[in-house]
Amino acid sequence: MSRDRVVRQLAQAALLRYPGEAARRLDRLPAREVAGFLERQDAAPAAEVLRRLRADRASQVIEDLQEPAASRVLAELEPALAAALLARLDEGARGARLAALDTALAKELGELLAYPPGVAGELMDPRVTSFPPDTTARETLAQIRALRTRAIHDVFTVDEEGCLVGSVGIQDLALAEPGTRLDELVQPAPPPRVQALAPQEELVALAEDRRLTSLPVVDIADRLVGVIRHADLLRATQRDATGDLQAMVGVSREERALSGVLFAVRRRLPWLQINLATAFLAAAVVGLFEDTIASVTALAVLLPVVAGQSGNTGAQALAVTMRGLVLREIRVRHWFRVGRKEVAVGAINGVAVALMTALGVYVWSRSVGIAAVIGVAMVVSMIIAGLAGASVPMVLTLLRQDPAASSSIVLTTVTDVMGFLTFLGFATLARGVL
Repeated sequence: MSRDRVVRQLAQAALLRYPGEAARRLDRLPAREVAGFLERQDAAPAAEVLRRLRADRASQVIEDLQEPAASRVLAELEPALAAALLARLDEGARGARLAALDTALAKELGELLAYPPGVAGELMDPRVTSFPPDTTARETLAQIRALRTRAIHDVFTVDEEGCLVGSVGIQDLALAEPGTRLDELVQPAPPPRVQALAPQEELVALAEDRRLTSLPVVDIADRLVGVIRHADLLRATQRDATGDLQAMVGVSREERALSGVLFAVRRRLPWLQINLATAFLAAAVVGLFEDTIASVTALAVLLPVVAGQSGNTGAQALAVTMRGLVLREIRVRHWFRVGRKEVAVGAINGVAVALMTALGVYVWSRSVGIAAVIGVAMVVSMIIAGLAGASVPMVLTLLRQDPAASSSIVLTTVTDVMGFLTFLGFATLARGVL
């Protein structure tokens, strides 16, 4: 057996037995030298070392590896880790690496690289900077200075497996003594994190609750795969808010101001047809009191007043409840408390509005009976509207549906039907004195 082969076998045995120590030593070398060393090793020991290198350095090494060594090492890594490292490369380098792989593996990694819309992975920057806990402040700052194009607010520490351990604020790092280790500066509380496939609503709620400047993203094994920076968090919050606003009125969250006509029609028309059916339902309620309206025509003039006020009351309750659900301030179990509050608000506002309405109607109609009927109907309909506004998103959540999904259409149906029913029902009961 040749001397070179013996040395190579000993090196591979050392790499397999002590991959963490090897990674720490290799991490101090330029990426090109590390790539050259790993090219001379078998795929298994090379992959063991690559798993334990800092993610930034590992992705640089993958970019510098020559073929076929690069393909062999990528095939040896777990697909999720290989995809996370490839995601850090620019599009051209990533495409070249995927093109050199086996077709099945390239397809699998391509699917992992393409996160579905509306999840944390879509928003994250995979070029997150992380360090082992024993790295000193001097070494960390030196490497951060080389990354002039990145906005870094927090430095993350990871263990040998790449799992997230802690975070250090950039100000704490800058003020620390040069020889201070990162594990001495790590914040006592574990850093908040989200899974790469976590829905946008989850990270928005976390960002709102914790006032974060950056949010680390991890895979299912808790390995750090990216970071969502402050600007992206703001963008996600805005997208979430505007999406809810569109969904509440039956417009797709995906529609934009310049979307195609057919796309807009396909997404809007079904809800307009549903709204038409609910409008006929409200009209049917009015039809039940045709005789009452025929005998007291002033009632037809006043119908929009009751429906409008109850609709506004319900919309206010709906907006407050929706915000509470989106920001995780309330859950479905809080329905009784929220409903009780909205009933009380509706009653107090209803009395105040009813007094003004009754006075105005009396001046216009000179009828005490009509003024009294619309006053009582206003109070009752606004109480019902407040309760409905709090209940509609709660019910949708309980049914595992998006609480913003066309809730205003459902609410409008409830407020119109109940507004007409209370007003015309009380008018029918008091028909003799109108």
